[in-house]
Amino acid sequence: MMPGHGEVLIAEGDPRLSEDEERLIAEFRRQLDEGMWAAVPTTRPGSGRRQALLVKAYQDVPASADRVIFFPRAAGG
Repeated sequence: MMPGHGEVLIAEGDPRLSEDEERLIAEFRRQLDEGMWAAVPTTRPGSGRRQALLVKAYQDVPASADRVIFFPRAAGG
């Protein structure tokens, strides 16, 4: 995370633990219900160009992902 650059931690946990996974799934759904898009970074920070994989469901998040980024949809249609 890069404090001061608009990044906010909204949930964290270990998806291998059922209690944590339930909380992570609930937060994932809440973000999508609020109109956000979800993406998993596919390149390491500092490696130059940033790329990400859009995901539409929690089960689409790769097990190797260390974060999911939520961002608002573009306005205007």
